[in-house]
Amino acid sequence: MSTSQYDVVVVGAGNAAFCAALSARERCERVLMLERAPQSEAGGNTRFTAGAMRVVYDGVEDLRRLMPDLTDDEIAQTDFGTYTEDQFFDDMARVTQYRCDPDLTEILVRRSRETLLWMRDKGIRFVPIYGRQAFKVDGRFKFWGGLTVEAWGGGEGLVDAWTRSARKHGVELWYGARAVSLVADDDGVHGVRVKRDGRTVEVRAKSVVLAGGGFQANPEWRARYLGAGWELAKVRGTRFNTGDVIRMALDIGAAPVGNWSGCHAVGWERNAPEFGDLAVGDQFQKHSYPFGIMLNAHGKRFVDEGADFRNYTYAKYGRVILEQPGQFAWQVFDAKVQHLLRDEYRIKQVTKVTARTLEELAGKLDDVDAAAALAEIEAYNAAVQTDVPFNPNVKDGRGTRGLAVPKSNWANVLDTPPFEAYAVTCGITFTFGGLRIDTAARVVSTDGEPIAGLYAAGELVGGIFYFNYPGGTGLTNGAVFGRLAGASAAAAAAK
Repeated sequence: MSTSQYDVVVVGAGNAAFCAALSARERCERVLMLERAPQSEAGGNTRFTAGAMRVVYDGVEDLRRLMPDLTDDEIAQTDFGTYTEDQFFDDMARVTQYRCDPDLTEILVRRSRETLLWMRDKGIRFVPIYGRQAFKVDGRFKFWGGLTVEAWGGGEGLVDAWTRSARKHGVELWYGARAVSLVADDDGVHGVRVKRDGRTVEVRAKSVVLAGGGFQANPEWRARYLGAGWELAKVRGTRFNTGDVIRMALDIGAAPVGNWSGCHAVGWERNAPEFGDLAVGDQFQKHSYPFGIMLNAHGKRFVDEGADFRNYTYAKYGRVILEQPGQFAWQVFDAKVQHLLRDEYRIKQVTKVTARTLEELAGKLDDVDAAAALAEIEAYNAAVQTDVPFNPNVKDGRGTRGLAVPKSNWANVLDTPPFEAYAVTCGITFTFGGLRIDTAARVVSTDGEPIAGLYAAGELVGGIFYFNYPGGTGLTNGAVFGRLAGASAAAAAAK
């Protein structure tokens, strides 16, 4: 078995891993990234994201520092609002039911702005999310839900920019290099055993950063930890996030922590492939459900589509869809709101029906009780509070009265043809359970002490998200703790 020596080895090549590698490279010479995927599929889940990043900003000047390309005209016609630290803390606490680790959450929130500015200095370009997070009302765009910024070019653009930056700064990157196990003894971690080109090699390192994603692409682990039926979920992203990197750390005594039965899962094209398709990216998602209703196989509504902004419900509604008979649902809209539907509804790869009448529509919903569906739509229509104005930019309080499953906001009578319906199932994004780290991103053992030489960041860290998460926090979480892990790993290597 051949060996080689590095200061820091980073396992993974997504957003968190690149942040770790470039942060480490600021402080040491020899940094290596190990990417299990071939170059054509590299980038982990980051490659499949829309690139949205939740970040604290106190006004438009903060955004201008982050996005210097913002024009005076864009600023004049846009209400960007603010997203303060307190708002971020409140969102994290509320959607995780107050279970998020307070120390790690404080780091995530308080370092979000400085981390994105650091990313910009490393060559990442940010732009406003006009297409997904703003609606035009009275001639001005208004952003909603605390999410304003995305990486230019989405996930693919982010991975490409990180790859260029890594090469520019002298970071070595191996593709098709699967980490098999950690080289460890009583004194800590000293490297990684890697399968590359059919051969196992031992890569020695003074510090190792694990950033290889969750276990969402492992159906056996999904069934084991998330529960029965989860092996049936579609995987939104990479096929390579199988939990192997988590297992490597558990094998040497790392502590598991967090919501191991929880995950980020969304409404996803019913007939999408089993794993993500890079040609389609995240466009299989179907996130405009707040402006319509969802029906299951029994023709029944089963969730409050307007409970909150999409940002705060989409990551948990995939689980609810998976629990429906047949693991699917239909999203139904009428012509009044079709201009509000996101671009993902207009791709070729959709399971869609249209009709001029509700009765015709109900009859076209595959695998659905048509009579029950028509009765459900009519009952919903009769319950809409039409005296309350509709406003997509705020929680408008335009709800329903008297239904067993209410709709709290954005309720519209389905009365304007043509009617449209889209078939969705559950698409899993990433898992919430993972490794325990401390505030220096050191992996902690089951004895409660840091494991010397071992650090972690990104999806495989547990304790931050429970039950749900605020949209756009995944990439920010990976960036903040990736940068921290890389700095800590390099500092330890220097000693």
